[in-house]
Amino acid sequence: MAAEDEHPRHYDIAAMLKDQTSACAAARAAIAAGGEVQVPEGAVPQWMVAGIAATRLRRSLKRGWPTTLGLDANDEILARHRGEQLRAGTIFPADRSWLFNLYFDATGTKLLACSGVERPPQPRTKDSCET
Repeated sequence: MAAEDEHPRHYDIAAMLKDQTSACAAARAAIAAGGEVQVPEGAVPQWMVAGIAATRLRRSLKRGWPTTLGLDANDEILARHRGEQLRAGTIFPADRSWLFNLYFDATGTKLLACSGVERPPQPRTKDSCET
């Protein structure tokens, strides 16, 4: 079992969401509204986290997703931590309309960046329309 300082709690994460990026206020609101926060154990190299964040930005731009928050700022923020180990987490709002990604220092005690992508509405199938 991990020590408390190795795995931040939801309210700790909400308090960490200051003004790192434009996604922080929306991510805080998602937690307050009952969103699910996941922060896996362990840290990974900065290049891996930064690569994933850059891929998310490229894909969201390519797909023309309606709204993104903080994705462009992540590259700059994560670049400042080259050579370090970082942790990543996710916030799934209760309505699943957004997806927020969190980036922490290796201990999980300092939030470095946050981004959000509005998820496109899921197409309704014939089965979902029937009552």
